Amino acid sequence: MKSPARVLLAGVAVAATIGALAGCSAGEGEENADGKVELRVATFPPGADAAAYEAFATQEKQFEDEHPDIDIIGVEYEWEGPTFAVQLAGGSLPDVFTVPFTDSKTLLENGQLMDVTDEIEELGYTDSFNPIILDGVTDGEGHIFGFPRQAYAMGLHYNRDLFEQAGLDPDSPPTTWEQVREYAKKISDATGKAGYAQMAINNTGGWQLTAQTVARGGRTQVDNADGTAESTIDNDGTRNTLQFLHDLRWEDDSFGSKVDLDWGTINQEFAAGNIGMYTSGSDVYTALVRDFGMSPDQYGLGVVPVEGDDPGTLGGGDIAVISPTVDDDTKAAAVTWIDWYYMQKLLDEDAAVADAKALSDSGQAVGTPVLPVLSRELYEESLTWIEPYINVPRDQMAPFIDSIWDQTPVGEAKKSTQEVYALLDGVVQTVLTDENADIDALLAKAQTDAQALLDQ
Repeated sequence: MKSPARVLLAGVAVAATIGALAGCSAGEGEENADGKVELRVATFPPGADAAAYEAFATQEKQFEDEHPDIDIIGVEYEWEGPTFAVQLAGGSLPDVFTVPFTDSKTLLENGQLMDVTDEIEELGYTDSFNPIILDGVTDGEGHIFGFPRQAYAMGLHYNRDLFEQAGLDPDSPPTTWEQVREYAKKISDATGKAGYAQMAINNTGGWQLTAQTVARGGRTQVDNADGTAESTIDNDGTRNTLQFLHDLRWEDDSFGSKVDLDWGTINQEFAAGNIGMYTSGSDVYTALVRDFGMSPDQYGLGVVPVEGDDPGTLGGGDIAVISPTVDDDTKAAAVTWIDWYYMQKLLDEDAAVADAKALSDSGQAVGTPVLPVLSRELYEESLTWIEPYINVPRDQMAPFIDSIWDQTPVGEAKKSTQEVYALLDGVVQTVLTDENADIDALLAKAQTDAQALLDQ
């Protein structure tokens, strides 16, 4: 990508890209007029600001200076559950893109990801990854189908300005769910804004319902030793979460009127100052500032409250993967790009500093809290490497940074994950739109329907 003008709009320019992507076959190199291998790589969601592309252009030039035989072409990209399968089938995805951990097992089982076992072993990463994270991209025979590149824990994001307007201490976010409810009511009463909001559509409703179930000691799915899975949605953790949402919406009137939010729209509303609190991945600050124009001064981050007998914090992340339709030369170029763009900054001080400097010089976020895909020790060491370039308000994130290591990480369910999330969307929407919704009946049906998905 030489400039934003060269960015291909995924989902808009599908017709223009299908032929190019579908036309590749193993052994055929796709080269441009200069004899370089053209590599289409995922960049940012549609709507990212110019500074993001400026930073990417800097990194692209650095890469191409080191690898003059590869021509990088940026493609706007955002993973969304309902549309991803269509893009994948239609061939409109770039050569290198990212997918959530939750989709990786299904994709590799369906033969929709490129096997990169030999490349990861040759690069020496096999023993470097957190084994729990690496398992998400490994099949039953030990073959690896992607590079884990980013992980996160769930966090409680809050608006410091709305806290102050409601007479709340912006340095002390709530630490229990009862406090979340109390703070939400105070924010709503004082400001007229939604004190608390939650995602509810496009699989994100099920995602966040699961996250809060885990935080309350429940689990929505249990994996059996024989490879089957048991749906356990009908539990007190899920029930208490739905009752919490019901009470905010119908008793306290602090939820707000928008009950059809997903990842993008809730971030947009939060960045605009219309939401006091919501839960999402700890890494979302970057997108809030870069893609949604949030003022850093208004941002705060705490841990998700945990309670119950076996509470945990749902984690997740994504992996960098390669389309299985690319030829051998493009695959080699893709591995080179993934190693350079995603991996080296996690392991190598010079690469980490170069990446941080390029981002900082373009006003992009450096230092957003994440969970390490390698080791905690290496992650914390890398923060010392890039300390001069850290520009995010980590003091405003201290309630999360100081406490997250005390919480038990819990991975997302591995089987039919997105399908179950989609099913649970309906449960969340019903509770938010029907004051008299029968939560027990909803849970019983959801558990039965989810088990049918798991048994397929």
